[in-house]
Amino acid sequence: MDEKKIINKLAHVGITGNVLLSAFKLAAGLLGRSGAMVSDAVHSLSDVFATVIATAGVHLAARKADVRHPYGHERFESVASIFLGLILAGTGIGIGYSGIQKLLTESPESMEIPTILPLVAAAVSILAKELMYHYTMHYAKILDSEAFKADAWHHRSDAFSSIGSLIGIAGARLGLPWMDPAASIVICFFILKVACDILIGAFRQMLDTAGSPEFEQEVRELILSDPEVEGIDLLSTRMFGNKIYVDVEIAVDRNSSLLSAHGIAERVHDKVEQCFPDVKHVMVHVNPGQTKEKEV
Repeated sequence: MDEKKIINKLAHVGITGNVLLSAFKLAAGLLGRSGAMVSDAVHSLSDVFATVIATAGVHLAARKADVRHPYGHERFESVASIFLGLILAGTGIGIGYSGIQKLLTESPESMEIPTILPLVAAAVSILAKELMYHYTMHYAKILDSEAFKADAWHHRSDAFSSIGSLIGIAGARLGLPWMDPAASIVICFFILKVACDILIGAFRQMLDTAGSPEFEQEVRELILSDPEVEGIDLLSTRMFGNKIYVDVEIAVDRNSSLLSAHGIAERVHDKVEQCFPDVKHVMVHVNPGQTKEKEV
């Protein structure tokens, strides 16, 4: 399937699904006298903005390099993920504050007991959001999109919050009314955990963080498998959005001609880019070798 079609499909499913779910949960929370369900509805509504931001980030990241941006626009994905994380964190803090305020200002006797409607809404939300998580994550992996992976986790965090709502509403109906606002506080922690994970991952990509040691070792072994590469003097990698740049200094026979050395560098360059789809570009520098024995 074409990438643009996948992106548009994810946006349509995410936005439509969250708008309908938010409206259902908000109505259930208000009619069913459940603060936890109203908080849950606000969380679902934040998913609408999250999907819009993720879609915009992916579209912008896909733009080709130009004169002012010769390295491309992949970092727009990281920027989108940062916005998603901040939205999620803000939503979590707001929900937690609402729950704490209600616990501190209202006595258990004055708290309203939720009806069965919010309980049904919570169960429906758990199922719907878990399905949306798997759907979005499936296509996010196909696109290799960090922004849509963050959006998928946003869906799952909503499922977690609905589990908290379910427990809180059920507890309130069993004679423990304080469990409804307490559920909002539990929801807050779930949301903040996901927000922190998204933000940490996005900032790592923005700060030119090196690829994993396992990835660098695989690149090293691939380069050294070339019979004309005598050793690797330097290998460094850096994340650029969801792509990776590789800089490597290889040692070749010091008696090689310039043309021959250039051919070896071209071969190493092409081999790394072909074997590692996440690698956007490889810069190969050739040094005169000291020995015929390869240095691992």
